[in-house]
Amino acid sequence: MKKILVIILLFIGITSSAIAANIQLKDKNNGMLVRISEIEIYPQYLNEYLIFAKEVAEISIKKEKDVISIYPMMLIKDNNQIRILEIYKNEEAYKKHIASEHFQKYKKSTLHMVKSLELADTYQISEKNFGKIFKRK
Repeated sequence: MKKILVIILLFIGITSSAIAANIQLKDKNNGMLVRISEIEIYPQYLNEYLIFAKEVAEISIKKEKDVISIYPMMLIKDNNQIRILEIYKNEEAYKKHIASEHFQKYKKSTLHMVKSLELADTYQISEKNFGKIFKRK
């Protein structure tokens, strides 16, 4: 019985530490959501996809003050590989963005073009450089 209690307390301690560490790391982004979308496009749809990606990026920055970055890029070694640097002021800004008319149009129009999609949430390493690179805050 004592062994089980010790194991349970150990598990609670480890879980609590992991949660605390995760909260500390989230604070490194000052509440921002910073993500890299890794997208692979079927080759036959690439040109059409690029039009939609450019449009949603430009409209998002123009219309959504809490969208700091929607920056789509193509990998040089494989043009069907797209990366999008997404930075939102906070979780609420992200939720508003994905509910927006222009994002919904992009999502519905490109769904069949996307071979794979991975969303990689990140933490910033150099907080100082952020303000030098991005003017929105």
